[in-house]
Amino acid sequence: MTRGDSERIAHIIEAVNRCRQYADALTEADPVIAMMAEDAIQRNLQIIGEAVRHLSPGVTAAHPEIPWAQIRGFRNILVHQHFGVDSATVRDVVETHLPPLRLALERHIDP
Repeated sequence: MTRGDSERIAHIIEAVNRCRQYADALTEADPVIAMMAEDAIQRNLQIIGEAVRHLSPGVTAAHPEIPWAQIRGFRNILVHQHFGVDSATVRDVVETHLPPLRLALERHIDP
């Protein structure tokens, strides 16, 4: 694993953690807080997608169960078609798809 992979994996895990932290605010009674949380999550999903794009083939090949192309594609949707992304999709990504990504990448962190 290259030094670049280590840094990218750290960025991805940090962004996953932030998404999980902000997800609780999506149901906030104050609509402004909920909107801010969704914006923050979308920004971190963009970071994840960009970092995934630069992972080495060795890392991605080690985890064929992770939908790498979809992660990169979702980043493009968030950046270029952001008004077409609904809250339910964002929540599903955070709750369903980020935990396996984090688990897979944690295996590449040196103890």
